[in-house]
Amino acid sequence: MEERLQKVLAQAGVASRRKCEEIITAGQVKVNGTVITELGTKVDPERDRIEVDGQPISFENKVYILLNKPKGVVTTAFDPQGRKTVIDLIDVQERIYPVGRLDLDTAGLLILTNDGTLANGLMHPSREIDKTYRAWVRGNVKSDSLKALTNGVELEDGLTAPAKVRLLEKGEDESLLEIIIHEGRNRQVRRMCEAVGHPVKSLMRTQLAFLKLGRMRYGEYRELTPPEVERLYAVAGIQK
Repeated sequence: MEERLQKVLAQAGVASRRKCEEIITAGQVKVNGTVITELGTKVDPERDRIEVDGQPISFENKVYILLNKPKGVVTTAFDPQGRKTVIDLIDVQERIYPVGRLDLDTAGLLILTNDGTLANGLMHPSREIDKTYRAWVRGNVKSDSLKALTNGVELEDGLTAPAKVRLLEKGEDESLLEIIIHEGRNRQVRRMCEAVGHPVKSLMRTQLAFLKLGRMRYGEYRELTPPEVERLYAVAGIQK
C-alpha cells in the first residue's frame, strides 16, 4: 500500500512528520536509488528501498517515553553546540525524538517517541491539548493580572488564547501560579507573565493532557503504558 514519503519516514522513527518534510526537500532521501525532493511522492514501504543520508530506513518497535526534563538540557535530538540533550538522558536502542519543546531553562514533562503519527497529532494546533505549568514569578500577582492572563495577553505575535490561571502561593516578593494553556508558541508562558509585569523566575510543566509527572525526579523517565498510549491517540484524534 502506497503512502506519502514523509509519513513513512515518520512512522519509521526518522523524525517528526514536519522534520521529515525538511529532510526530503533538502535532498537527503533516496527511493530506489533516486533522490526525491517532492513532498507529494508516494512509496510502498514493503517494496521500495528508502534511504536517508545513504542509510536504509527500518521500522523499529514503537517506544513511548515520559521524561521529567531538568533545566539546562536542550530539547532536541542533536545540539551542534555540544550541550546535553534530552536524548542523552534516555537509554533506549531506538532512535526517538521529543514531541514539542521545552526551552533550556524550563523543566518538566516531555514525551519522546519514534511514533511519528502520534507525535504529529499531538503537536497539531487544532487539537488544543492542555499543557499545565507551575511558574514562580516576581512580585505579588494581583487580581487584574490574573484576569489578564486568563482572558488573553497581547504579545508581539498576537493575542493569546484564553487560559486557566490560579494563584497557588504568595510570598514577600514572588508568587506561584498554575497556568494551563493549549497553544504552543515559543516561550509563551514566560512572555505572558512578563507582559503583565511578573517575569518568570522558574518554570515547570507538570501535566500534558491527562499525563502527570507524579513523584518523578528531574532526569527520571519511564515508558508509557499501553492504555496511556491508547488515550494519547484518542487525545490526538487518531484512530490506531
